[in-house]
Amino acid sequence: MALGNVLLRIVKSAIPLTMLYIGKLIIDEVIRLSDTAEKDLNYVWLLLGLELGLAVISELINRSINLLDSLLGDLVANRTSVDLIRHASRLDLYQFEDPEFYDKLERARRQTTGRTVLMSQVLSQLQNFITLLFLGAGLVAFNPWLILILVLAVIPSFIGETYFNRQNYSLTRSWTPERRELDYLRFIGASDQTAKEVKIFNLSDFITERFDHLSMKYYRANRSLSIRHASWGSLLSILGTLSYYGAYIFIIIQAVTGVITVGTLTFLSGSFSRMQGLLQSMMTNFSRIAESALYLQDLFDFFAIEPLIKTKKNALAFPDKVKEGFVFNKVSFKYPGSERWAIRNLTFTLNKGDKMALVGENGAGKTTLVKLLARLYEPTEGQILLDGIDLREYSLKELRDNIGIIFQDYIRFQLTASENIAIGNIQQVGEMPIIENAAQKSLADTVVDQLPEGFATRLGKRFSGGVDLSGGQWQKIALARAYMRDAQLLILDEPTSALDARAEHEVFLRFSELIEDKSAVLISHRFSTVRMADRILFLENGQLLELGSHEELLAMNGKYAELFHLQAQGYV
Repeated sequence: MALGNVLLRIVKSAIPLTMLYIGKLIIDEVIRLSDTAEKDLNYVWLLLGLELGLAVISELINRSINLLDSLLGDLVANRTSVDLIRHASRLDLYQFEDPEFYDKLERARRQTTGRTVLMSQVLSQLQNFITLLFLGAGLVAFNPWLILILVLAVIPSFIGETYFNRQNYSLTRSWTPERRELDYLRFIGASDQTAKEVKIFNLSDFITERFDHLSMKYYRANRSLSIRHASWGSLLSILGTLSYYGAYIFIIIQAVTGVITVGTLTFLSGSFSRMQGLLQSMMTNFSRIAESALYLQDLFDFFAIEPLIKTKKNALAFPDKVKEGFVFNKVSFKYPGSERWAIRNLTFTLNKGDKMALVGENGAGKTTLVKLLARLYEPTEGQILLDGIDLREYSLKELRDNIGIIFQDYIRFQLTASENIAIGNIQQVGEMPIIENAAQKSLADTVVDQLPEGFATRLGKRFSGGVDLSGGQWQKIALARAYMRDAQLLILDEPTSALDARAEHEVFLRFSELIEDKSAVLISHRFSTVRMADRILFLENGQLLELGSHEELLAMNGKYAELFHLQAQGYV
């Protein structure tokens, strides 16, 4: 398609000069015939037929070029979006938690659709340049001075457009955080996910006024630049127009004095007019292409970002069966840009087949710990070992394939029930026996049985026919994802917080029975569930405070015992 587009544009480039020259021949022939007695119009009809044929061919070529531009634009937008999604999936989790990264991502995302015209602009520029060469050759043959006047006429306008395009890019780039906030305000102001809070807390006026204030602030900054652009652009365009008419007067004087024929007058004036338009268009397009290239650089900058957490060359395969288990050896971690240690000097062992519970107040570092286990983060200090080998030596993909993890902030995908469960191992999205088995293990089958189309029911209200679930029902669906893969380590990060105490106890009891000799890490604030674990690790401010079984920790009469008795009083 791209090659065909280029060839069609090259053919199209030669048509304007040919049609202008045929027009010259027609006028000269008509004037000649008007001065003779014999009126043989055969030559005139031949020329008119040629011009008509060229006009029809030109129109067909235009339609073909527009079709190819449209199809190519769609392909480029689709491919760019696919590449962007794929590249984003390779990047580290901490990068998505960085506002500067989000600015880059937002600027890159805008290029997937906003810059698909760039290729069309470049090809149009090529076509105009070739046309310009043809017309220039025609002008030079009659009067070379016209070319010089033409170039001088468009240079000021070109300089002005280039300057203001750079100013516009600078403004847009500097406002990226505010534009992201505007998009966020649009979302929370009109979304099924926020509708309850917006109504119950009467947030509509607050969101509307904040959006209005921010959008008008951007409008005023953009308005000032747009007015200056329009003012200077008008002045510079007038200079170009005056130059054109100066050249036009020169051509008319030559025709009146008999230096050139009337046909040559029409040819020169037409060529000059077209060349001025082409040059003006090329200068404008050039500055637009330069502007698009500036924006396109944002896309390339995003693709240039590399993850720090990746598989080493000659990485080890994950063991078929874990022999010893995981060891945290003086592990410390702090988030990029933070001075506070989220995890500090943590040392413990998660033996093969161990069921370990993590306990601690909010912000103690429990979720950070499990993210380190899954290599979503790398330790700032220390090592995490698996069977005595640093976790970084293993294949990252195989490591994550062998870890089943459900976070407390799991995503409620607006997909069918079967697809929501299959997300745990998306390669098995069509394997209904495996999906049904996972649903049975997590007790999600009781939820699916109540759905109008069973596993084929779309969950969520965003799309037509969707059915929304309660928090507890969603959690059973999400929990089924953990059973979709034959993982050697299962991590449940408070995925049952929306269930009542009895239901959560039943889920964890079933969980303990099903995982057999596999290792597991459980995070829960309910001590009735936590006590089912083989060992309990109590975290405080990212540090290990207490470690042992439920009975051992009660016997210590420390912080765990204090919180256990405090929670138990609530049931008395």
